Amino acid sequence: MLDINSKIIIDNKEYEIIKLLGKGKGGYSYLARFNNEFYVVKKIHHEPCSYYSFGNKIQSEYDDYKHLLNLGICIPKMIYIDFEQEIIVKEYIDGDTIFDIVLKDEMKEQYYIQIKKMCEILYRNSTNIDYFPTNFVVQNEILYYIDYECNKYMEEWNFENWGIKYWYKTKELEEYINSKG
Repeated sequence: MLDINSKIIIDNKEYEIIKLLGKGKGGYSYLARFNNEFYVVKKIHHEPCSYYSFGNKIQSEYDDYKHLLNLGICIPKMIYIDFEQEIIVKEYIDGDTIFDIVLKDEMKEQYYIQIKKMCEILYRNSTNIDYFPTNFVVQNEILYYIDYECNKYMEEWNFENWGIKYWYKTKELEEYINSKG
């Protein structure tokens, strides 16, 4: 974990760590600043995850990024990857997550249309992504998948069978919120 208000050198550049954006299965993501521009710095962690197994996390991030980029999925640009320190610097997509949009009752049909278009591409290419709504940010009405995680397609984990349960105010979303305190 990185300290808030600390500085870290990545690719000979000094990034100021501003705040924690979130913790996922594979790492911690932070809002960082360099030269008055914002970035996301993701630091891989090796904490256990009971429902997911990993190989080489940093290599997987890189491979998944390349795969999604080649498919044309709307993702933030990877600026730099440090395989030794297990750190990724990526473009910061400024906007609300789908999670926040759902909670504020501001969901729009066009976001569903955009995720369905992503799914068409992904399914055609035997790929699933992590459809949890914190992994999607809307900037200028464009839906971005801000994580790079992707897996071989399994119907059980596709958007229609799993992800959509969290894109509305459902009992599953409420249970998730209650589990977080």
